[in-house]
Amino acid sequence: MPSVIGLLEERERAAAQRVEDLREEADRVLAALRDAELDWERFVVSRETVVEVLAAPENAEKADAPVSGNPEPSHRGRSARTGRAR
Repeated sequence: MPSVIGLLEERERAAAQRVEDLREEADRVLAALRDAELDWERFVVSRETVVEVLAAPENAEKADAPVSGNPEPSHRGRSARTGRAR
């Protein structure tokens, strides 16, 4: 007959393994959530930019002018709207 301590240790090991498995799953879910939030934020910024551009037809002539300087935004890695890291 197995000892009570042995049975408890067996259940403890199983519970610890379950905790570890769930932590790994949580890490995967959080990574997927971060990716989805970034996609969502890009769509929000894109839509807001389109709305701004379409709302200002008087600036349409300026939009066709050549751009001088660096076309990259100076806030690399951060959203211009929220300031959060991308």
